[in-house]
Amino acid sequence: MLKHLVFCFGFITVFNSVSAQNPLINSQYTADPSARVFGDRVYIYPSHDIIATKEKGRLGWFAMEDYHVFSSANLIDWTDHGVIVTQNNVSWVKPNSYSMWAPDCIERNGKYYFYFPTTPKDTIAYGKGFTIGVAVSNRPEGPFIPESTPIKNVKGIDPNVFIDKDGQAYLYWSGGNIYGAKLKENMLELESEVKTLGDLPTKGLKEGPYMFERNGLYYLTYPHVENKIERLEYAIGKHPLGPFKVMGVIMDESATGCWTNHHSIIEFKKQWYLFYHHNDYSPNFDKARSIRADSLTFNADGTIKKVIPTLRGIGVIDAKKTIQLDRYSQISSKGVSIDFIDTADRFKGWKTVFTENNAWLQYNTVAFGNKSLHNVKLKAKSTKEVLIQIRIGKPDGLMIAEVKVPQSESFIEVNAPLLKRQTGIQNLFIVMKSNGHTELDWLTFE
Repeated sequence: MLKHLVFCFGFITVFNSVSAQNPLINSQYTADPSARVFGDRVYIYPSHDIIATKEKGRLGWFAMEDYHVFSSANLIDWTDHGVIVTQNNVSWVKPNSYSMWAPDCIERNGKYYFYFPTTPKDTIAYGKGFTIGVAVSNRPEGPFIPESTPIKNVKGIDPNVFIDKDGQAYLYWSGGNIYGAKLKENMLELESEVKTLGDLPTKGLKEGPYMFERNGLYYLTYPHVENKIERLEYAIGKHPLGPFKVMGVIMDESATGCWTNHHSIIEFKKQWYLFYHHNDYSPNFDKARSIRADSLTFNADGTIKKVIPTLRGIGVIDAKKTIQLDRYSQISSKGVSIDFIDTADRFKGWKTVFTENNAWLQYNTVAFGNKSLHNVKLKAKSTKEVLIQIRIGKPDGLMIAEVKVPQSESFIEVNAPLLKRQTGIQNLFIVMKSNGHTELDWLTFE
């Protein structure tokens, strides 16, 4: 009963909403996103990076003590439903191990099964290293109640669960190789022998399997260290356990050197999306990561087009919301840069710095709705009085507002009327029409 009350308490008391582009979550570190569509919402079950200390975890390494779940109906506004599983409230987990690594969740017959890897305290019963446990709930956001033991005969990390169209469930995981096995209908036990999934690259680390099906093809996707850091790759087969044929790369290695990547792929409202992670809020330490998402598309033959990571991310943002311009779609070749607002607290986000006349920033897919909006508001500061123009479609496109930003040593909010009211979904261009040093935090329309 006490265990049940602990999980209910966490579920009831933590219910925060955040609005974000990439990274999706701006209130904590998140990694290894397992995205799922349940009903009319997308739920993300990530791991939760924290910074290790002498008292918590291993210095300079991954440290994870619990799991949150986040959900959204529009891919822009994400609700944090709070902690659903924590290390010291699972009876078989080694206390204070800080090893609650990449999880997954799936629904079957009205119940939600949350799979998580971690280290057990009883190495005689379960062996050394990682094994995989399950927590069960009647709702996708919890509360989740952990099973009293991990899954038998499973050693490894990165669980992924797939239910085929015939109702057969499969569990995938990694640990030197990528493995798969059938699950019983109770979703808590293996039904078949464990199979090592062959026909994958033999050189370099492979982990984080994620299986999905499309048009009768089974896509086994996984991070792989081909060179020095992970990139996302995929193989295709005609059965959930293979054989598979390696097809290529979904996403290249991080340009800034984040060593890991871990992902999931879903279809939501007739569009496919890739969820993955990067170290946006921790550029100098890649053990503190943040989840992202970008659109994913297929070629006519079923192969996947390579995804180029973006800052803008996914979702259509309401013009009345706070638009974080630093999550741009494109910027001019000079005169624009991005920096943290406060390097002592990077979760405060970024700012856009304009330094040259005619420098511009593009921000796509802003929904204006009807013609009721008549004003624009900027949060900005500048070393001198400057003009900021807001245009539609291109840097010299239709100007809908011109904002005079006065000299200010700190950020202030500046208003200007819309010269031309807009409807529908538009791509914005923010153009500097003066020389100087001007910093923009965000804009919104009223």
